[in-house]
Amino acid sequence: MCNKQGLSMSLQRNNYPFLGEPVGPYVHSVKHGCTLYVSGITAFGTDAQSGSIENQAKKIFEHLHEISIAEGSSLDNIIKITAFVTDLNRMNELRQTLFEIYGKNLPASSLIHVAGLFDDDLKIEIEAIIALQG
Repeated sequence: MCNKQGLSMSLQRNNYPFLGEPVGPYVHSVKHGCTLYVSGITAFGTDAQSGSIENQAKKIFEHLHEISIAEGSSLDNIIKITAFVTDLNRMNELRQTLFEIYGKNLPASSLIHVAGLFDDDLKIEIEAIIALQG
């Protein structure tokens, strides 16, 4: 549980039914104090899976929105994201999409170009760190 000082030292490991059961040795998120660490999210299994990188990013942020709401927070409280992308050709479109999603609440961010993700359709995977409200 998040307390006003953010000093809770217990870890809470969470899975969210709307994301499906993890197929590997991980959970969807881990809560520590007033911070939520979200595992890499993709558009796998959704209508955006074979879409453009920006459509996949929108779907990923829909999932992040659902996660943040489930944890009593919002996308306004994203501290940092790390995006893993397979193709740099549509970076301008991706940046525009992210500006639209973030609005005035820009997070810290890292972008890493990777050779591939676990499915050839996937163009982006995003990890997030989200502040929780006490």
